[in-house]
Amino acid sequence: MIPTRPPSGAADAHGAVRRTGAGRTVAVLVLVALAALIPLLGPSVALHGTGEAGAPGTGGIALLRTVLFAALCIPVGELFVNRLARTLPGAEPGTRPGPGTGQDPALPRSWSPVAAAAGFVAALGLASVVATGNLVPGDAADVDVGGLYASRDGKLALLEVNAFLVTGLCAVSRRPVTQVWPLAAVIVAEALRAHPTIEHSPLTGSGLTLVHLTSAALWTGGLLHALRVLRLWHGRRATAAGAALLGLYARVALVLLAAITATGVCSSLRRMPPETILEQLTGTAYGRALFAKVLLVAVVAALAVWARRRLRRAADPLTACVPARAEVVVLGLAVAASGLLTALPVPIRW
Repeated sequence: MIPTRPPSGAADAHGAVRRTGAGRTVAVLVLVALAALIPLLGPSVALHGTGEAGAPGTGGIALLRTVLFAALCIPVGELFVNRLARTLPGAEPGTRPGPGTGQDPALPRSWSPVAAAAGFVAALGLASVVATGNLVPGDAADVDVGGLYASRDGKLALLEVNAFLVTGLCAVSRRPVTQVWPLAAVIVAEALRAHPTIEHSPLTGSGLTLVHLTSAALWTGGLLHALRVLRLWHGRRATAAGAALLGLYARVALVLLAAITATGVCSSLRRMPPETILEQLTGTAYGRALFAKVLLVAVVAALAVWARRRLRRAADPLTACVPARAEVVVLGLAVAASGLLTALPVPIRW
């Protein structure tokens, strides 16, 4: 008889793989839970002692915005890195697209459909808040869906809901690259929403937010997906291909970091003039959250430099994945801090 039970060594190997996979899943769940605490508990911490009053349901709104931002980063990063991966000659054996698959078999399974579903739910929740006059609805009767068409914020909220719905449909279609159009609509809607018409030079602010949000989505989502691609590839040929992919990403990431820094500084100075910025960084909820985000971005930049040095100088370039994984974690916290920022009261221009 042919034994149906694998040898003990194979069993141990499979057991180790299962244990490693389970441990990684638990670690991800713990990190997600910790990231969720930032928007949920952050408003009360940031507002403490400032004399400012937060809007009702600030924690929930901040959490919904965090989910929306994360749902935007994932498909944007996948489209970005998949494009980079396809430019590598002979990146991995069997990288020719299969007929009618709509994606490259050598690339990991897309998370875009799940991300689009999460973004749709988050956008729907935020639209319900807008439909009740920016108040948390007590029940379904409080939501005036028709009223969304009567205001600028309502129309933008509906645009985001529909854009995530279309993104999900595109993600499961034969041409997932078409996600770029509804995702661009979400970014434009967020840029316009963040700067109402009553603000001084709102188009300038929207332009800065547009560049900032696009660059952040490419950086965060791109790094996450690049690490998923490298985890899928294996073997000696993949080492060179993986190093090449990380090198391509690192060159673009340097430009993205410059864009994020420049637009972030300009946006901060528009809301907090230079002569008041130091006081507002510690005396206002928005300033405190912004300061925390700046610290997180500084840590991300340090990790990025560390990864780039390993990529260029280490005997095994893929050891750069170690600081890159830590960079993804800190980037996730920065996304949560961004969600918190959008829910806090904008500082007064003194």
